[in-house]
Amino acid sequence: MVKVKGPFGRFWFGVGVGILSAIVVIGLRGKSIAMQSSTIFFTVPVRVRSVLTPANPSTDRGSMATSSSSGPKWAQKTITLPPLKRGCHLITPKIVKEIGKDLSDFNCGLAHVFLQHTSASLTINENYDPDVQADTETFLNRIVPEGNSAPWRHTMEGPDDMPAHIKSSMFGCQLTIPITKGKLNMGTWQGIWLCEHRDAPTARRVVVTLNGI
Repeated sequence: MVKVKGPFGRFWFGVGVGILSAIVVIGLRGKSIAMQSSTIFFTVPVRVRSVLTPANPSTDRGSMATSSSSGPKWAQKTITLPPLKRGCHLITPKIVKEIGKDLSDFNCGLAHVFLQHTSASLTINENYDPDVQADTETFLNRIVPEGNSAPWRHTMEGPDDMPAHIKSSMFGCQLTIPITKGKLNMGTWQGIWLCEHRDAPTARRVVVTLNGI
């Protein structure tokens, strides 16, 4: 409380968080009459700093777009993978090489890996024995029919196109991997695969987004 003396008496002002109240005491004929004003509510402005991470893959694919905030950090990069033949391919070394410098700045967080295509897919699986990759391709080809006897209506882009869309939906086009002490925290035998489902090799784009502290 703050005491202020004026021509009509004494004033006490109390300030709380978000509330201002005043009590007026007026001396009249030796008696004190207390009058309490109504409470006034006010808002305290809070300054919030927002950071927008710019990302323009069409003009800058060579470096990661990063935030400069001292709090949680973001980084993003679009990686172009070279054309690969039909089948499952281990791409962990390529991904880690491209994002390694920025990845090392994160002690704890998440890496989101997104494939910008509908006829290929991403998955996490065996990183040691290439026979697992070959067997997975055999499995996909057996459960998704292809060729003239297949029941697909969408055939304008070739007989392998519709099966590629189905396989892409089966495995998906995105992965989320934990980051621990500057590294992708996967199991000992886990690796990131790009599964190419088309016959003609095509360059593929992968967007990697890092978030954490």
